[in-house]
Amino acid sequence: MLNKKFTTLLFLFIVLVGFGQTPVGHTTITFNDATRTGGFGSGGGAGRQIQTEIYYPAASAGNDVPVVGTNLPVISFGHGFSMSWDAYTPVWESLVNEGYIVALPRTEGGLSPSHDNFGKDLALVVTKVQDLNTNASSLFFGKVGTTSAIMGHSMGGGSSFLAANYNSSVTTMVTFAAANTNPSSVTASQQITIPNLVIAGQNDCVAPPIDHQNDMYDSLLSNYKTEITILGGGHCYFANSNFNCSFGEGTCSPNPTITRPQQQDVTMDLTNLWLRKFLKNNCPAADDFQDSLSLSPRISYRQNNPITCSSVGIKSNTLLNNIVLYPNPAKTAVHVGNISEATSYTIIDVLGKEILNKIDLSNNETIDVSNMNQGVYFIRLSSKSGQRVVKFIKE
Repeated sequence: MLNKKFTTLLFLFIVLVGFGQTPVGHTTITFNDATRTGGFGSGGGAGRQIQTEIYYPAASAGNDVPVVGTNLPVISFGHGFSMSWDAYTPVWESLVNEGYIVALPRTEGGLSPSHDNFGKDLALVVTKVQDLNTNASSLFFGKVGTTSAIMGHSMGGGSSFLAANYNSSVTTMVTFAAANTNPSSVTASQQITIPNLVIAGQNDCVAPPIDHQNDMYDSLLSNYKTEITILGGGHCYFANSNFNCSFGEGTCSPNPTITRPQQQDVTMDLTNLWLRKFLKNNCPAADDFQDSLSLSPRISYRQNNPITCSSVGIKSNTLLNNIVLYPNPAKTAVHVGNISEATSYTIIDVLGKEILNKIDLSNNETIDVSNMNQGVYFIRLSSKSGQRVVKFIKE
């Protein structure tokens, strides 16, 4: 009988070889945000114009060709500083082959980008693409799923942390060589609870992990978070060869000691396993991800909790909107009201450890917190249709 490690390696080989690539369809849509101004190619019109390149599974490759599949998750991907969306062909081709719609905003590509606006663009594009599911005149009518991810590289990676705070419906995040932004990605990460995969290059001299990704990872409140460091990997190798990025990387050291294809292969191998679990709830992908972490000679990693088939993120949504929680901060007890929809609650600390849980709830619950240490905690309320998380501070 094949042992588990050999089976996992065989599975990954099959994934890499594949059974043929899914044809990639493409369309360009300019979304409007009436609450802001500017954007790519705004032309002075009302609102902020967000020109977005969208790639998706199709029956045949081409522009504006029919979409293949239904319930397709949405991924919003942010480019690096002074880089263009078309530097990320290996990323979107791999993701489309997995069955995702990949949207790449073209905004903030100049030398003085607004990181805050870019974060808002990444957040808004998720909602705008999902809204196309009910637009009968759209290519994406009846095709779009409810799960989503924010992704990005370098500046786009840092801006992804800002974006996650602007869209509470996002399911998960994956970032490549995320660079700290203004406003701070590190500060933004202190409010993020969704599952998070942070990927860094060991030899990144542009946004070194010790000064950028490590701090973001440490600050995350995610119940499931993993930081992967690609051994010998650089900053620019997450994308295709790009003059601006390569010029910046050429002025510092150390340089990458692996090839660009090698770095992209390991990046997408692990990214795809992560996304299968959290966007498609593919149970085997969780085990394959964990096995890959322990077996791969290409990476080092750290992780707060292993992901499993039952892993779910701490994610707020629109359920249980009338929750009342007081006092906050609390010394001895927290009162939680208007929770008649909830079937259970779990209290979780900032490290993702479950402290207390209860089922068979009433509309109002009083929770004894007198024996808890001081700090930040989360109450995850579960109902038949989803979950809602509220935060409180123990004094």
